[in-house]
Amino acid sequence: MLAAGPAPRGEHGSGFVWFLIKLLLAVLVLRVFVFSPFSIPSESMLPRLMNGDYLLAAKWPYGFSRHSLPFDLPLPAGRVLASAPERGDVVIFKHPVDGSDYIKRVIGLPGDNVAVVGGQVVLNGELVRREPLRDFIAPMSPNTGCEWGGEITPTAKRETQGCAYRRFRETLPGGKSYEVLDFGLTPGDSFAPQTVPEGMMFVMGDNRDNSRDSRWQAAAGDAVGLVPLERLVGRAGIIVWSTDGSAEWIKPWTWFSAARWDRIGDTL
Repeated sequence: MLAAGPAPRGEHGSGFVWFLIKLLLAVLVLRVFVFSPFSIPSESMLPRLMNGDYLLAAKWPYGFSRHSLPFDLPLPAGRVLASAPERGDVVIFKHPVDGSDYIKRVIGLPGDNVAVVGGQVVLNGELVRREPLRDFIAPMSPNTGCEWGGEITPTAKRETQGCAYRRFRETLPGGKSYEVLDFGLTPGDSFAPQTVPEGMMFVMGDNRDNSRDSRWQAAAGDAVGLVPLERLVGRAGIIVWSTDGSAEWIKPWTWFSAARWDRIGDTL
């Protein structure tokens, strides 16, 4: 019986290189076609998403376009395997003017007539049901302050403070239900009826008085206006990390103390 001798040193090296190549290809495929990372930079999606949340967006539900692929590849217009979002989906998309990533909730689809009266959404002539809930208490931290419309209040942990916001449960005609914040009458609480054109969607932030969304004309670094479906990146999926902003790179133990452990793993 012949015994196999040790592999030449070059074979070990080439095997490791091929392993790295295959690993990189697998990561690239996942990044391009399956999931995309996204961080929440503001409070426009409170109470569901907080500044400092990191999530994965599923890329396959709506198909693929040059806007959903990384590196801004110069691909033809249009979507492959295109599928429309549903009302109530939390979606990530490229800003129609400056191309930066934004996250909002889909309220109106092509052909829908959308209006806002007294802060309440009107969809196809019907008021969207909205029920008051107990105030939402956002724990205050280095990356989460108390914006206008909120009131500083003690939290369950006596040594910390929170910010209380008026909260409601909104339910769309299809049954999708979610929570929104509303601080009272503001300019965004009145929006004349508009029919969503073909190939577009009407989006809003859940923090209704702190979101520059489809109620305003699109402008770079500002409101998004009506968003082309072609600019969809993906559907928000799961929170994989969340931090209150108190971590310091030179103090590794703060990476753990700053984590909002109760939010990690939440699906959207």
